[in-house]
Amino acid sequence: MPALVLPARRTAAQRAELGADTAAATINHAPALLQRLQGLLQRGNGSDAVLRVRPAGSDEVQVFHAHQLLLALQSDVLDGLLHNRSVLTLDEPPDSAALFDRFLRYLYCGEVSLQLHQAIPLHRLASKYGVASLQRGVAEYMRSHLASESSQGHVVGWYHYATRVGDAGLQESCLQFLAWNLSAVLGSAEWATVSTELLLLLLERSDLVLHSELELYGAVEAWLARRQPEARVAERALRAIRYPMIAPSHLFQLQVQSPAMLRHRAAVQDLLFQAFQFHAASPLHFAKYFDVNCSMFLPRNYLAPAWGSPWVISNPARDDRSTSFQTQLGPSSHDAGKRVTWNVLFSPRWLPVSLRPVYADAVPGALPAARLEDGRPRLVITPAMSSSDFAGVSFQKTVLVGVRQQGRVFVKHVYSFHQSTDEVPDFLAHADLQKRASEYLIDNALHLHIVVKPVYHSLIKAKK
Repeated sequence: MPALVLPARRTAAQRAELGADTAAATINHAPALLQRLQGLLQRGNGSDAVLRVRPAGSDEVQVFHAHQLLLALQSDVLDGLLHNRSVLTLDEPPDSAALFDRFLRYLYCGEVSLQLHQAIPLHRLASKYGVASLQRGVAEYMRSHLASESSQGHVVGWYHYATRVGDAGLQESCLQFLAWNLSAVLGSAEWATVSTELLLLLLERSDLVLHSELELYGAVEAWLARRQPEARVAERALRAIRYPMIAPSHLFQLQVQSPAMLRHRAAVQDLLFQAFQFHAASPLHFAKYFDVNCSMFLPRNYLAPAWGSPWVISNPARDDRSTSFQTQLGPSSHDAGKRVTWNVLFSPRWLPVSLRPVYADAVPGALPAARLEDGRPRLVITPAMSSSDFAGVSFQKTVLVGVRQQGRVFVKHVYSFHQSTDEVPDFLAHADLQKRASEYLIDNALHLHIVVKPVYHSLIKAKK
């Protein structure tokens, strides 16, 4: 039989220490310490390093009296530059030089205030001098302020900067924001600053949110007129337009009225001819001869009424809601007069089967029934017609969720699913609709836009 081990008796000192824990407290004078460090930087008391900051193209020099220990704690780069020397001259771009005092303040106090136009120069300083915490902080500020209002726009510039410095996370955040809010960008001065690489990257995407493909063509034409790129770039951009998504009447107008089309018509002649064939023939017949399972025949997220409908749900946490709307059967003119009616059900607290109380009410001692509060929001979109009414066509459904940030409404969340399911699987999975301050709500309402994207399928190929 194993021996019984009794707990060791605590000494009087240990008992006294444990007793003191009940009255433990924290004395925090950190704000006062930060204030002293800030004063140390401002007055230069005990300074052992001089930083001379010279803006590029200027003879003016800013002089800062600093302390090597504090600089070394935050920046290995500055520590190395100051090795065996006390005076350091730093050449900086003018916008970075203008923020060097704030950069130093961060090194001393760990905090900094900034505005939209200061994000890039401050991030540039943090990157140059290896201050990783400030790099991360500024990058997070940029990701959380993509929707902020600015006179000339800033997201395109941030995307180009993120590309240059290799910040893949910021680059993807900017690209996604531009894609999901493209209509707002197309109508702003920011559109003219889009680089060739960014333009072509956007044109490849099927998740662009905009009014119509014709709107996109007009924006591309305006970009070409302003930037005057070489013919190869212009033709590549024009060939990325999805002409089958534009009505024939507008395609005829483009051929005689569009300067870009008149100049580069030969480069897109085959696409125009194919688009007219697409609109003239029955989709089932067209699909026998051409591959319609490619991006040219796939709609983007169009906001025009023929492709979907907005839906504002007030007090979405209250009870189930339903609505209905109609869309055009398909993008082909052959289907222009055909409509599909869609029924939509929204439930704020739907319980998955695994959580539903099957036996809890009938069997004594069973586990407590799941509460409605345990459920999650659910959105179901079903056609009011049988599937035989649209043979050869399937539907991709996309739900856009609008949010408001810094006084501006924009699309931040996008949920997509295929015809094989009627339900958005991860819809609002992380939303708390009970909170009035939820980022998913605007004035306690859920702002949705449901987009239905008809997709034709290639059938049995006809022998040529």
